[in-house]
Amino acid sequence: MIKSSGNLKSGDIVSLAVLLLGALIVLLPLFVVFFTSFAPPGATPDMMPQGWTLGNYHDAWQRGKFLLAFANSTLVAIAVTAFQLITSALAGYALARLKFRGRQALLLVVLATLVIPFQLLVIPIFLVLKWGHLINTYGALILPTAVNGFGIFLLRQYFQTIPVELEEAATIDGANRLQILWRVLLPLARPALVTLFLFTFIAEWNDLFKPLVFTTRPELRTVQLALAEFQEQFTNNWPLMMAAVTIATVPVIILFLIGQRQFIRGIATTGMKN
Repeated sequence: MIKSSGNLKSGDIVSLAVLLLGALIVLLPLFVVFFTSFAPPGATPDMMPQGWTLGNYHDAWQRGKFLLAFANSTLVAIAVTAFQLITSALAGYALARLKFRGRQALLLVVLATLVIPFQLLVIPIFLVLKWGHLINTYGALILPTAVNGFGIFLLRQYFQTIPVELEEAATIDGANRLQILWRVLLPLARPALVTLFLFTFIAEWNDLFKPLVFTTRPELRTVQLALAEFQEQFTNNWPLMMAAVTIATVPVIILFLIGQRQFIRGIATTGMKN
C-alpha cells in the first residue's frame, strides 16, 4: 500500500510538472506582449525594457479610436450571443426530448454544419445580405452567425443528462413545454449556457472576417478591424502595438476568468448520461 501511494504521488508530481510547463509555454507570449506594452518607444520584444511607461496605452487608445470599436464589438457580441442562446436552447430541447420523424436526420444535418468553414458560405451569405439591403449595417455582423450548430449540439447533449422525471413532475403540475424549458431545464443547464456564452462572445469579439467582408463604413468598425488597421499604421512601434493588443485582449480574459468555473463544469458534464 505504501509503495502504491508513493507511485501515485510521483505520478502527480510528473503531471503537475507537465501542466506547469504547458502553462508556461502558453503564457510566455502573453507576458512578452504585456511587458513590451510598458516599454518606452523604440523597444522591441527581444530586449528588456529600460524604464516603464503607461503612455503607450493612452496613445494606442486615442490613435486607434478604440472607444467606438469597443462599443460596436460589444453590441455585436452580445446580440449574437443572445440569439445563439435562444435558438440553441429551443433547438437543443427539441432534439433532446421531442419525438418526431426525422429527428436523427436533422441532428446529422446540424452536426454536418460544424465541418463547413464559414468562408465557403461567404458568397451566398453576401448575396442574401445584399438582397435584404443589410450590407454595411449591424445586421450583416449579427445575422450570419445568429444560429450555430455547436450550440445546438452542446445544449442537446446537456439536456439529455437531466432526468426525465423532473419534466414529468412539472407536467403533472400543469406546466407546458416552454414552462418546463424555462423553469426546469435552463436553470439546471447553467454550466452549458455559460460555456456557450463564453465560446460565442469570445469568437465574436475576435472575429475579423465578417467586419472585413460585410462592412466598409468606419462607424461600424469592430475591435479586431481597428486593431488590424492600427498594426498597419504602426508596424515599427512595438510598444504601441503591444499596448493596442493588450487593450483588445483584456476584456475577453476578464470574461473568461469570471466564468471559468461554470465553463469547466459545462465541458466536463456535457455528454454524460445518468
